[in-house]
Amino acid sequence: MMALNPQVTNLVIILGFMQLSKKIDFEDPNVLIGVRALYVVSNVLIAGIYLYVQSQINKKRDMTVLKYVEPAPMGSGEDPKPVNTTVHAYDLSQLKGLYKAQLMGVGMMAVMHLYFKYTNPLLIQSIIPLKGAFEGNLVKIHLLGQSATSGDLKRPWKTSGGIMGAMQGGEIKTDKKSVEAAERAGRGGAKEE
Repeated sequence: MMALNPQVTNLVIILGFMQLSKKIDFEDPNVLIGVRALYVVSNVLIAGIYLYVQSQINKKRDMTVLKYVEPAPMGSGEDPKPVNTTVHAYDLSQLKGLYKAQLMGVGMMAVMHLYFKYTNPLLIQSIIPLKGAFEGNLVKIHLLGQSATSGDLKRPWKTSGGIMGAMQGGEIKTDKKSVEAAERAGRGGAKEE
């Protein structure tokens, strides 16, 4: 069975829930409380998933050395930065990024809902982040038990495409030649602990 692209399924979900939200009476206090509860439960579930993943990362404590070259930020004029880390430290740094993204999403929804009084996004944001959590590499590896030795799950993970990927300056390089060239360039390598 062919899996659909996550962006396509997100678009389908958003369009479907936009149509559904037109039929929901958000003026009814009971409905509004139910939608708020759905949003809160969704975020608590995501936090629980991330906490479980964190416990699995710490339990495995994989100290395999991971070397790669991080691209310089676009327009900075800096050289690419060599990074020497472990799988354990890399996974924890990626998880920290997921926690930050989740908190930013909750903060933005709080402003939209409490300040601007938008209620429709609560419904959509109850589903999309939860779906995104299960599509994340850390969850695939540490919760769903997929192998991280090849393909898209091989560390370090590619940056997402689109605007954010372009702003970060390009792809992470893992080949020996690129790593050695970046280490010789004088930056000495950034060691993440």
